[in-house]
Amino acid sequence: MIKNYFKIAWRNIMKHKVFSLINVIGLTIGLSASFVIGLMIFYDYTFDDFHKDGDRIYRVVTDFKTPEGEFYNSGVTLALNNAIKDNSNFEFTSEFYIERPMKVENRSSDLEFKLPNFVIYADQDYFKIFDYKFIAGDKTKTLIGPNEVILTKKRAAKYFPSISPSEVIGKTLVYNDSLNTKVTGIVENFEGRTDLVFQEFISHQTLLQTRLRQNIIRKNWNNTNSNSQLYVKLNPNADIAAIESKFKDLATEHADEDDVKYGEQRIFRLQPLNDIHFNENYGIYDWTSGQASKSLLRNLALVALFLLLLGCINFINLNTAQATQRAKEIGIRKTLGSSRSQLIGQFMGETFLLVTVSAVLSFLLSKWLIKVFSDFVPEGLSFELFKSPLIVLGVIILLVLVTFLSGFYPAMVLSKFNTVAVLKNHLGVGDKKVGLRKFLTVFQFTIAQVFIIATLLVGRQINYLLNKDMGFKTDAIVSVYRPIEDQSLDKIQLYAEKLASIPEIKDISLGGPPPASLNSNTTDMKRMVNDEEIYGEIQLLAGDTKYLDLFEIELLAGRVYRNDTIKELVINEAAMKYFRFKSPEDAVGKTLLYDDEYLPIVGVMGDFHQRSLKSDIKPMTLRGDWVRHFWSYFQAAHISLKSDTPENLKSGLAKIENVYKEVYPQSDMRLEFVDKTVEKFYKREKKISTLLNWSTGLSILISCLGLLGLVIYTTNRRVKEIGVRKVLGASLLQINTLLCKEFLILVALAFIVAAPIAWYGINNWLQEFSYKTNISFWVFLVSGCAMIVFALIVISAKTLQAANANPVESLRSE
Repeated sequence: MIKNYFKIAWRNIMKHKVFSLINVIGLTIGLSASFVIGLMIFYDYTFDDFHKDGDRIYRVVTDFKTPEGEFYNSGVTLALNNAIKDNSNFEFTSEFYIERPMKVENRSSDLEFKLPNFVIYADQDYFKIFDYKFIAGDKTKTLIGPNEVILTKKRAAKYFPSISPSEVIGKTLVYNDSLNTKVTGIVENFEGRTDLVFQEFISHQTLLQTRLRQNIIRKNWNNTNSNSQLYVKLNPNADIAAIESKFKDLATEHADEDDVKYGEQRIFRLQPLNDIHFNENYGIYDWTSGQASKSLLRNLALVALFLLLLGCINFINLNTAQATQRAKEIGIRKTLGSSRSQLIGQFMGETFLLVTVSAVLSFLLSKWLIKVFSDFVPEGLSFELFKSPLIVLGVIILLVLVTFLSGFYPAMVLSKFNTVAVLKNHLGVGDKKVGLRKFLTVFQFTIAQVFIIATLLVGRQINYLLNKDMGFKTDAIVSVYRPIEDQSLDKIQLYAEKLASIPEIKDISLGGPPPASLNSNTTDMKRMVNDEEIYGEIQLLAGDTKYLDLFEIELLAGRVYRNDTIKELVINEAAMKYFRFKSPEDAVGKTLLYDDEYLPIVGVMGDFHQRSLKSDIKPMTLRGDWVRHFWSYFQAAHISLKSDTPENLKSGLAKIENVYKEVYPQSDMRLEFVDKTVEKFYKREKKISTLLNWSTGLSILISCLGLLGLVIYTTNRRVKEIGVRKVLGASLLQINTLLCKEFLILVALAFIVAAPIAWYGINNWLQEFSYKTNISFWVFLVSGCAMIVFALIVISAKTLQAANANPVESLRSE
């Protein structure tokens, strides 16, 4: 019997090829999106889910509440671990410090490795919280004393090639020329996906032999550094409320007097291990891999859901519309003894067959889609994840769900036909069925309309962000950074001198980052006004005397400092207003108190955007290189090219790189275009735009295919009516209008429903930006007209064909 069901199902599919193709295309698009997006969600949500007692492992982080807003730091003060170590709520506490060495040497094999990444100074409790598998060395006897190091298997193979892990034990590694360490353990790399990417674990006591010695000894409560990390493992019966209360008491007890005076508050928080992968406030350790976003994953899941719903709606619409064509088959089956449950089983089998075909096609498409959506897909995600038992189970559940959602209602409608009425040919299509089809059609086009409106408005906002004047020059300027391992000011000055002879270069300035960057350096300054102390955070920007001219930042009053080392300030308009100066001229000659020293203001520069247009312009000051005897803030050479033509850029960049190789022969050049740096601010927004473009195109395609199916069905049913109207003198336009009118009304109704939904969603999204474009009426008008045009093209393609047909063919009766 089952074999017969599938045979009949296949015959029906082949008999109605166009409708079957429309159903398969719609379901394939929906399933493909669901498969790929499902993989992404599974990939990101399974980070660090393999740790033993992972639900009891937390990172301690620090929040700061100030009058200017809230700030977040993934690190803690070095003093916190000792203060909580003996608390009964904690099974283990472990502090470690992230410090990237300039180089590491295996002198026995004459091997040198520059800037090794993922190196931490950890204590023994780190390996009690995180269960690494030791393949060499004794877990209980490592990282106890100074000058010990544990390597992962991968890092050990890099430093000691062709040597087994057991032979590496006892070998010596030298960090930064003078720090000798002995390898005491080799651990397996974590097999699961993890944000704990560390590869080298130097004993924490070794920090006393580094530049951080004084910080470690003093353990200053008021110094919070993101490199200073603290993890805790709670006891099974730990009291979270008691821990938070203890954290609050410690923060209050050791609060800085100035912080209390000016309303600043520090809060220690427990961050769950599974939150690290998603929480952008605190970040992850491998920043190059990009932070996962729950909101982006939710948006992707909604896109997959909507596309899948559109495919299911097509199936329901077309199958219920075709119900009358299978009426006699159903009547005969009922007469021969088929029960309603058997008929439902048959129709559900047909649906499952189409869903299975769509699923096979979707698997083939998924591998290609992973490449197409490379901006969204995490770097480590691969097609191989489909082999995961959980993914396989999820796919099976999804296919069953889609089969039920698509096929159950049509099966109920078809199996409910009255046998006598069917065989007497007295079957009519009820108003409820027609009403449902109209509702589902409106629902389809509402989704498509929302996507169109959102795409236009998001694209408009992104275009506004990328083209708005930042307040300084961004075109044809590149920033070349000195190597991290080379802190010499002399070399970067030599580099600038050599660049001056290149004819394609207009000007050169040494300084810190460009005016707008992802870096942030802030401090607190004060000013007394009428016996009132104005205290606030101000951003620091470092540059030489040519910095303002190179970036074409307007000087509103005063001058630039006379040389790079003199302690003078050039503040921006925002700082001028914050510290209550009446005008730029009024600010010149006044002072700001910084670290018990009064610094003169010699100039006021125009405001410019230091970050993305999501945030307001903050108080800022430009300063020189005051402490170059200790540390130079001039880390980059900013180069303005005479022309931004492709030929000039290519020639100029080649010469810039050649000079860099002369000055820094052992290092790779790090060069950034300033306008590209600005574009990075809007990386997420551009992803959203790309997502909407794809969603819009696919939703329009599915909706129009469904509409085409309904139009084909409707025109086939009304072919005799069309013939009669033509014989009675109706024109081609009149007939086409008659056939199009019903569907265009549905599309117009969908627009009326979609417009307020789209406005509400985009208006909420725009609230994230301090500077934004207006939601213009014409965008809605254009999107509505575009959808009507799409629908009209689809409808007319079939109705004109029917209207052009010879009425003799449709009216003759044989």
